[in-house]
Amino acid sequence: MKTLIIVDAQNDFMPGGTLPVEGGDLIVPEINRLIHTFDLVIATQDWHPRNHLSFASNHDGKQPFDQIQLHGLDQVLWPDHCVQGSVGAQFHDELLLEPVEAIIRKGMDPNVDSYSGFYDNGRRKHTGLAGYLREKEVNEVFICGLAGDFCVAYTARDALQQGFAVTLIDNAIRSLDTGQYDLIKEELTRSGAEITVL
Repeated sequence: MKTLIIVDAQNDFMPGGTLPVEGGDLIVPEINRLIHTFDLVIATQDWHPRNHLSFASNHDGKQPFDQIQLHGLDQVLWPDHCVQGSVGAQFHDELLLEPVEAIIRKGMDPNVDSYSGFYDNGRRKHTGLAGYLREKEVNEVFICGLAGDFCVAYTARDALQQGFAVTLIDNAIRSLDTGQYDLIKEELTRSGAEITVL
């Protein structure tokens, strides 16, 4: 079953959002062009409570993009983003959602960030995505979305670790740091992922 995972194509990661990815909106027409070629489409959605400890605003004296230790894990402090129920947490208005069979929400525990669609960053809780894919008899996933150097990368790593074949759709991914994303693509390729343009 040809399966697409759309990672965090949400307003706050688009230009004009609170944590914008440059060119993030350019992935939407690419996804829409491809979405009907997949048998199964899944989307992940950052869904943070306002008191999420990955937000710099919840730490006195800290600024966005400062780094701290949070319950034993390295943590980048982010601007408030994708707050539950907010416009910023909604998917981009032009993204075709009708073909999306399941939405996997993540980042709901205020004490730990959750980049991957499969696990939180501490790998303490899983989202159920791996089990869902296995129940659907999925062996291979194609991944696109935002941001390539964070949530897309973590989702791809965990998909590989879970035994799925992984292909990144490079023309439907944008990153906060393109240089870092280039290094991540090399790492993922060494781990068995494919990188393609569709």
